[in-house]
Order: sequence, then C-alpha cells, then structure tokens
Amino acid sequence: MEVLYIAFANPDDKYIEEGCQKYFKRLSHYIKISQNIIPPLKNSKSLTFEQQKNKEGEKILSYILPSDYLVLLDEKGKMLSSEQFSTFLQQQMNSGLKRIVFVSGGPYGFCKEVYERANIKLSISLMTFTHQMVQLFFLEQLYRAMTILKGEPYHH
Repeated sequence: MEVLYIAFANPDDKYIEEGCQKYFKRLSHYIKISQNIIPPLKNSKSLTFEQQKNKEGEKILSYILPSDYLVLLDEKGKMLSSEQFSTFLQQQMNSGLKRIVFVSGGPYGFCKEVYERANIKLSISLMTFTHQMVQLFFLEQLYRAMTILKGEPYHH
C-alpha cells in the first residue's frame, strides 16, 4: 500500500522541517510514502473563507484518484489511540487498498466536496495546533503505527 500525504505549505520553522524529514526517512523503510505540498493561495485576502476552502478543495481533489481511500485530518474527526491507528492502517493494508491519502486541511478546514469525497475523518487532538505542527505530529504517529505493526520497541 502506498501513502500520499497532502498538506498546505512547507514548514518554515527549521526544527519542524527537520522533524518531518526525519520521519519521512524513517517511514520509507516501512511503506512507500510521498507528499504533495499545496502552496498558499495567491491573493487570498481578497477571497472569503468559503472561496478559499473551495479553491483549496479543487487542489486537493486534483490529487485524488477514484480508487484512493481519503482520510481527512480534521478537528471534528474520530480520535484514535496510537494502537487503534495502527490497527486501522493494518485493516486498510489487508483490504488490498492500493493507496491511502491523508490530508491536512487549510486554515479554514475543507470544502463540502472534499468532506463528501472523504472515506473517514480523523482528529489528531482536541487541541488546536499550527498546520506545520500537525504535519510533524501526523508523521510521527504514522511512524509509530508502523513500528507497532512490526512489533518494534519504539512504542512502549
């Protein structure tokens, strides 16, 4: 199974960027993983929040194949423990799924069309974090899930 991670804007804090790269490198030993970073919208100050979500949604959906399993990282999503997340991933792998796509949304969430296309929504936390931190936290949890599935001592 391949994993595609879609996020908005590259981390601009060096420590977050280094952390993300660290987990991408570690993850490459377990799964085929890639990422698409969607650049910030141009002239976003002249757009309403709804218009911004719609433009971001168009970009997100342009990366999604009909056969993809789409997971939105959303504050209103289902919360899973690390063990439950690893079980969820194992279930997707066992199903014969070719690609699972995880998406961290823009600052105002997702548009209606992206919500309708999603297979599931997952929440990282009840707390609010910057999008950059969400990238790092998600990649760490994905790595943690892989080590749980392999029975490695990272998670204890």
